[in-house]
Amino acid sequence: MSVLTYRDALNLALKEEMRRDPSMVVWGEDVALYEGSFKVTRGLLAEFGEERVKDTPISENTIVGVAVGAAMGGLRPVIELMTVNFALLAMDQIINHMAKIRSMFGGQTFLPMTIRMPGGGGSQLAAQHSQSLETYFMHCPGLRVLYPATPSDAKGLLKTAIRDNNPVIFLEHELLYNSKGEVPEDPEFLIPAGQAEIKRPGEHVTIVAYARMTILALQAAEELERDGISCEVVDLRSLAPLDEETVIASATRTGRAVVVDECWRTCGLGAEIASRIFERCFDRLQAPVKRVSGLDVPMPYSRKIERICIPQTETIVQAVKDVMSGRY
Repeated sequence: MSVLTYRDALNLALKEEMRRDPSMVVWGEDVALYEGSFKVTRGLLAEFGEERVKDTPISENTIVGVAVGAAMGGLRPVIELMTVNFALLAMDQIINHMAKIRSMFGGQTFLPMTIRMPGGGGSQLAAQHSQSLETYFMHCPGLRVLYPATPSDAKGLLKTAIRDNNPVIFLEHELLYNSKGEVPEDPEFLIPAGQAEIKRPGEHVTIVAYARMTILALQAAEELERDGISCEVVDLRSLAPLDEETVIASATRTGRAVVVDECWRTCGLGAEIASRIFERCFDRLQAPVKRVSGLDVPMPYSRKIERICIPQTETIVQAVKDVMSGRY
């Protein structure tokens, strides 16, 4: 095991896969000479050369479209959009082409491509650069959506995404890049898509989270433990496919559930998870499922107000206490 940052774990995954597979290429805005806006592609140009690591024009729809064609033609592109917010400019290519081509061709072609995108709020970047758009991609059949919370998961899931013959949306939270953790050195370390993980076992209530919200949920669980409340924290890791069985098994066991997501509350991931828990284990629940989500507003620039719009550790603590005490 090595202790790496989330950023360096992603970088290691890219390098290991490029060494393993000569058909893999990395394209995107500033990924070569500048080595990525968040330095995830550091050292790739120097090691693999400009034939495989290329800077692109600022044209997201074109970047994705070219990658779709290249994937159909035999390459394995991993493209980086500077932030998930810019993916809105490429939604035609992502939704109408990338997600559907394999189905429309009757399975006669594969589309082995990955789009890496930093996202999430909390960096005081205001309304157009602080969005959490994962539910946009989850809503579309044909896309796999992965969103790791730890450096180890970042490496294992990115390698899985790159080797997948289906198109993958790979999201990275901007506030996690400097977080550190143990990462397996094995170049064959992969984490299958569709496999959630119980990051902390507990007895009284299940907290379902993903990405940065997993870290806050673990902090909340530690605080609640001092009050005698034992929380089980389930990290989804893979949003599509979704590991429904692990969530249901945990909620059935504890009898209570709080779902935490950073995206907007209306039609958000929390609503989907809460609905599935109600459908599958309503008769085992001791309290209604509680949602803790981002507020339904454009993200403000003010740091104090931005903090109110994004779930915090204390918000999760209060939600768990509400569920435990019957205050809904």
